[in-house]
Amino acid sequence: MKTPTVILHTDNPDASREVLEKKHPDLPIRTCSTYEGLAGLISETGAEVVYSVRFQGTPGFPREALVNSESVRWVSIAGSGTDHLAPWDGSHVTVTNAAGVAAEMMSQYVLGVMLHFSLGFPTYRAAQARQEWLMGEVEPIGGKTVLILGLGNTGQAVAARSKLMGLETLGVRANPKDTPHVDEVHSLDALDDLWDRADFLVVCVPLLESTRDLVSKTAFERLKSSAVVIDISRGGVIDEAALISALDTCAIRGAGLDVFSTEPLAKGHRLWDYENVIVTPHCSAVYAGWDLKSVEMFSDNLTRYREGQTLSNIVDPARGY
Repeated sequence: MKTPTVILHTDNPDASREVLEKKHPDLPIRTCSTYEGLAGLISETGAEVVYSVRFQGTPGFPREALVNSESVRWVSIAGSGTDHLAPWDGSHVTVTNAAGVAAEMMSQYVLGVMLHFSLGFPTYRAAQARQEWLMGEVEPIGGKTVLILGLGNTGQAVAARSKLMGLETLGVRANPKDTPHVDEVHSLDALDDLWDRADFLVVCVPLLESTRDLVSKTAFERLKSSAVVIDISRGGVIDEAALISALDTCAIRGAGLDVFSTEPLAKGHRLWDYENVIVTPHCSAVYAGWDLKSVEMFSDNLTRYREGQTLSNIVDPARGY
């Protein structure tokens, strides 16, 4: 069995190490809790395996140290997105992710945004601030239609939650095939005929060249004025300028945004100011214990690595997932 040196690159190093040592007590394990220190530690140890969390955002992330190292042969990413590593040479380094580690939590985030708008919370919260007893009603989401861009672990979890709430589910994926809890599965090429069917648009595709600005000016022109856009993917999939224009012209009902083209979202950015926009700090996948669950997935994969078996969740560098 292989005994590679492993680095845990995380902001929760002690707890992560404790999880890993339960299954691999014999391995030399080092930890690094900064972006700046990773390259030096890899050089010092000649580490072959690095488990990495993008805990301070993408700016300054030590990509070069991971994908171009002479010693590193496997990088295990703690979340699902790997765009912050791209591009990499798959013949030099294998990249895996923890797809599914937060799918259920993210689906609950989506459902929360749906209910926020259908129950009229923005309107009633504004009335509360004025101490006004506003006569109104609430609106069921059952019978409405959700269009899900991306049917990986997260998209499928969103579909399952949506079906439980009585929604019609439309899904888009690169290779269309029957998918549990999805009433219709389409290719990206079919989007022009799907935008105007959506009461809720949920974006959970990875950021690739093929998905950059996927939700464009054309999409906002075709969406219903009553549609709510929910983005839990990566900044760049939605054209932010087109989104702002749609909000300015009331072309959509509102949005729940967890990701942005530049993070953190700058003070003074227009998106902070809309009463019908929910801004959250890229936290839809962050819940108590998510990182340790991810380390457990890494630990299982590390067993495969040491035994010479094929790793789970290998990311194709050409596809990005």
